[in-house]
Amino acid sequence: MRIITISRQFGSGGRELGKRLADLLGWDYYDKEIIQALAEEQGLDPDYVHKVLSGHGWHHYQLTYRNSFHQPAAGAWKHTEVLVRQREILKDIASAGNDCVIVGRDADVILQNRQPFRIYVCAEMQSRIARCTRFEEKKEQPERLSEKEILRNIRRIDRNRRQIREILTGETAGDGSSFDLTVNATGWEIKELTEAVAAFAGRWFERSR
Repeated sequence: MRIITISRQFGSGGRELGKRLADLLGWDYYDKEIIQALAEEQGLDPDYVHKVLSGHGWHHYQLTYRNSFHQPAAGAWKHTEVLVRQREILKDIASAGNDCVIVGRDADVILQNRQPFRIYVCAEMQSRIARCTRFEEKKEQPERLSEKEILRNIRRIDRNRRQIREILTGETAGDGSSFDLTVNATGWEIKELTEAVAAFAGRWFERSR
């Protein structure tokens, strides 16, 4: 079984890269599907689960090194349950034995014993803002975020992801040694970039056999 995990900066194009990579390779793909499966099983609203898994619920309880849970505060069991169940779902995916691409969810840490090919996707801030702006333009005018609001969201989400990453791994966010490939997507068409990443991944799996 071969697993590719993709960690990414918000707005860098990492999600699109993951989906295109899975399509190109003919592998299974997991991203929002994980959230949906989790929400249906727990009987929770998918938007609520997304907020918890994006970092908005982490402040309700304490975590120790490598995700060992302390007793959560009163009323916080549901947050803990969501995160624990997510780990189980990821492990179930790996146990199924199908080649797959998993975007986000710190799958590279949770599945490290499976020796996944770990990719980190980043981009310059203006590139990220531009990408998010193109997404906002698909919405109705009253629902669109301004560039200032987009920038604020990017910084908030980046901060949440860094904090969760450091809790799970004990490493600083800037330590690139925990990834097998770091990709700066600035100036790239994701479709073109996907082909290059697929070729590199193929060589990596050959070497790791």
